[in-house]
Amino acid sequence: MGQEFQKAIALRHLRVIAALADLKLVARVAEALNVTQPAVSKQIAELERIVGVPVVTRDRNRLYLTPIGNRLADHAKQALNQLDRAAFDIEAMASGVSGSVTIGAVSSVAPTLLPGAIALFKRSTPQATVTVSDGHFVSLFPELESGALDLLIARIWQPQELPGIDQMTLYSEPVVVVAGRDHPLAQAVDLAWSDVATYPWIMPQASSVARLAVDALFAEHGLVPPSNIIASLSLTLNLEILRVMPALGLMPQRLAQAHAARGDIVTLPLDTRGFLSEARCFWRADQVATNGALALFLKCLQQATEEVTTIPFG
Repeated sequence: MGQEFQKAIALRHLRVIAALADLKLVARVAEALNVTQPAVSKQIAELERIVGVPVVTRDRNRLYLTPIGNRLADHAKQALNQLDRAAFDIEAMASGVSGSVTIGAVSSVAPTLLPGAIALFKRSTPQATVTVSDGHFVSLFPELESGALDLLIARIWQPQELPGIDQMTLYSEPVVVVAGRDHPLAQAVDLAWSDVATYPWIMPQASSVARLAVDALFAEHGLVPPSNIIASLSLTLNLEILRVMPALGLMPQRLAQAHAARGDIVTLPLDTRGFLSEARCFWRADQVATNGALALFLKCLQQATEEVTTIPFG
């Protein structure tokens, strides 16, 4: 089947099966791909002839992928992502961008997004310089306003418009409560916020937006925020603190899952109500048109975000 499959399969087939996996309805797929519904149905029929087995099952007006259809959709998405990456690389390399971009990022976002974005940026323009500073939003935002930073990436609580600043939502991801694997609550299956308020907590700095959000979260549950606080932005230090003492902390879900898989920490069953779940980037509205490195890095950031958010949790 291999060579015949490769000769017969076309991009239109890959786009249809990938869209169908997400949208379920032929009408929605047709609208998303800007083709007619009969064209979508025809491409599904062609795909089933190429594969030799059904790739969809029908229930009223909805289509559901068979196990083979699901596997094919996964491969289709990977292939389409690679083509998007190729188009992006060629466009970026042809732009001839040089110069520099200076980025400020909060520690809860930087490990997720920046490595991929920087790798894309440097591959496209090796001669350009990237400088990264970490901190929290309150301390970094004045540097963005003054021009010391070109770009700021942060988790946002109560988003608002900012004069002279453009902003873009990158992704949403829950923040979870974590503990060391030997913590007294590590095996708990049912917890209330009142159960955790008296433990030591690793927290953001007192003046930060994140700390205000944490205080508000405890207040929502009728609790005074913890007073036994360790204020730290260092992931390495925080993991070690969680290891040696019965402290609790907050961590983005993906990062928490990665460290839990290594046996470093556990995630506690507490509802954080979506606080600080949205990551955004900010830049001065007048800069993209004049700073080619910033414009390119924003594209790299969007590409890296798409790749990160297509990887499922767990």
